[in-house]
Amino acid sequence: MDNGVALITGGASGIGFAVAAQLGRAGYTVAVLGRNVESGRQAATALCEMGIDAVGDGADFSNHAEVASLRERLGPLAEPEILVCSAGVMSEKMSKTLRTAPDEWDRVLGVNLLGVVNALAHFAPPMVAARSGKVIALSACLGRFSGPGTSGGLAPYRVSKAAVNALIRNFAAETGWGARGVLVDAVCPNHCRTPMGGPDAPRSADEGAETVAWLAQTNLEVRRNFIGNVDFPLTGLLWEDQKIISW
Repeated sequence: MDNGVALITGGASGIGFAVAAQLGRAGYTVAVLGRNVESGRQAATALCEMGIDAVGDGADFSNHAEVASLRERLGPLAEPEILVCSAGVMSEKMSKTLRTAPDEWDRVLGVNLLGVVNALAHFAPPMVAARSGKVIALSACLGRFSGPGTSGGLAPYRVSKAAVNALIRNFAAETGWGARGVLVDAVCPNHCRTPMGGPDAPRSADEGAETVAWLAQTNLEVRRNFIGNVDFPLTGLLWEDQKIISW
């Protein structure tokens, strides 16, 4: 525990697992949380075999009660220095606003949006109390109000990620835009080769994880030196490849 604890939802596979590996190699104890206990433990075993200090567990993050139970099981690990919200699902291929069943809306918004809400509710309060910590949510360019986010289709997924962007922005404001010691950001990792992104995606999961791991290890001074003088807060932002992009 050289650098403290990094807790990663959706850490059993894909970008979440890649984030866990990168932060583990940087000296963090990583708590990898899958959609169930078994998937989290299998991921932790794989990380331990890499020489990383890892613990695995899991829960349905769309279910508030399951996350509350998980928090109790984790004990001291439930007070992390870093919280990465990576759990996510894609909506059905032809899901449009008027062509999506109610249960599909519930499924996608439950994991992608309520999963972040529940993670914040149970794991962010210790950060706020300690006036120290990093919260990073995996968003998507399809959730932006510009560029690829405005071309329609995949309605539940786009809407869920746009809502995550709004949630992160709102929580950053509530925590004083970094003035109270907690940095809150969102990352667009782009299309990566993961179980959700498929084998033909242009980027690797490691590439998708790099900006998340970078943000997890930067304070405001590092960001200011990296980006230069700007007239807006250096948290509460949407990042892509270590650059700030438009919401």
